[in-house]
Amino acid sequence: MLRKWLAPLVLIMSLWLAACQPVAVAPVAAPAPAAGTTTAPTVNMADGCVTTYDAAVDYFPEKTKPAYTDGFSVEYHNNYKVVTVKTPWQGAKESLQYALVQCGTPAPTDFKKEQIIEVPVKRFVSMSTTYLPFLDEMNLLDRLVGLDDTTYVNNEKVAKLAADGKLKMIGFGAKVNVEQALDLNPDLIMTYAMGAADSDAHPLLIEAGLKVVVNAEWLDTSPLGRAEWGKFLALFFNREASADAMFAKTATAYEKLAAQAASVKEKPTVFTDTDYQGTWYVAGGQSFGAHFLADAGANYLWADDAATGSSPLAFEAVFDKAKDADFWLNTGYLASLNDLKAADARYAEFAAFKKGNVWNNNARANATGGNDYYESAIAHPDVVLADLIKILHPDLLPDHKLVYYQQLK
Repeated sequence: MLRKWLAPLVLIMSLWLAACQPVAVAPVAAPAPAAGTTTAPTVNMADGCVTTYDAAVDYFPEKTKPAYTDGFSVEYHNNYKVVTVKTPWQGAKESLQYALVQCGTPAPTDFKKEQIIEVPVKRFVSMSTTYLPFLDEMNLLDRLVGLDDTTYVNNEKVAKLAADGKLKMIGFGAKVNVEQALDLNPDLIMTYAMGAADSDAHPLLIEAGLKVVVNAEWLDTSPLGRAEWGKFLALFFNREASADAMFAKTATAYEKLAAQAASVKEKPTVFTDTDYQGTWYVAGGQSFGAHFLADAGANYLWADDAATGSSPLAFEAVFDKAKDADFWLNTGYLASLNDLKAADARYAEFAAFKKGNVWNNNARANATGGNDYYESAIAHPDVVLADLIKILHPDLLPDHKLVYYQQLK
């Protein structure tokens, strides 16, 4: 009896187990990518070039945008950036534009040859010391192959490169050594311009077929705006992310310091500069220096002056207004109280001189007179502001040690 019903039961169980086993399926290959597609980069190409170009790919995923300066702007396209320098020199009637093309990709056709610059730049010539701190902090000094001159360079790494013969000098202005520049075979020469044939190097360099960009950082009247030109430099090396990170740290520190100084109840009176060959050029009320003083909690005596540069005045006009001022800053090449008195005995009649409240921004200078205030301080306005606050309101920053400023003795 047991065998009669057990055999069918075994057969039924076997069929049921077989039905529950997974069915073997032949592997299917993943679909091939469509012709012409390329994996989009997640960071900018800071070193290499594109090997397989795809017009649909954005080759600049890391982008930047100026927030404090209106001196330059950048517009991104998939494989090139259009950079505009709005006022390349004082009184310029037209802007300058450059097309920064990712190497290995086609250049746009609506730009002149001299406007097209391949990025990232590998061989760079700097014609201003103000570009050097940005190059250094973005680890780009290995791209530097030339300078205009080493006389005023404070950066020790750059000075050593020059001393070791790794940098060539091309001179400056209308006397620029075009042959030396050509021998360097640079991807880019960055310079500044005055808008005058006898002082500008860029027309001669462009005529020789070299790639040249005019940097107008020196015209910016805002300390943070001037520092933001580090982003401008970074565009030519595809280092936007590095520049943004550097600037964000600087801007945060600067704004925190400015907020501290804004809380002071008493603002000491301040005047600046010295007489030069019969004319005293005081900083205009809308100038770079005046903005520093405002943010440091100073009552700058020419704050109402509308000039963005310097205002020329007679000695008597300055004395009448500033004879009782609390502080005297930025005395230029006059580096001691004795120097001031020797230059003009009338300097000793200012109250700031009598009190010893005379300070100069020459604490960091090289052996040939190069002042680091006009070099690394451009990238670090927060440090300059801390110095000024320490001088004018020492109780606000009791632990700060002066970097760019020193008291005249």
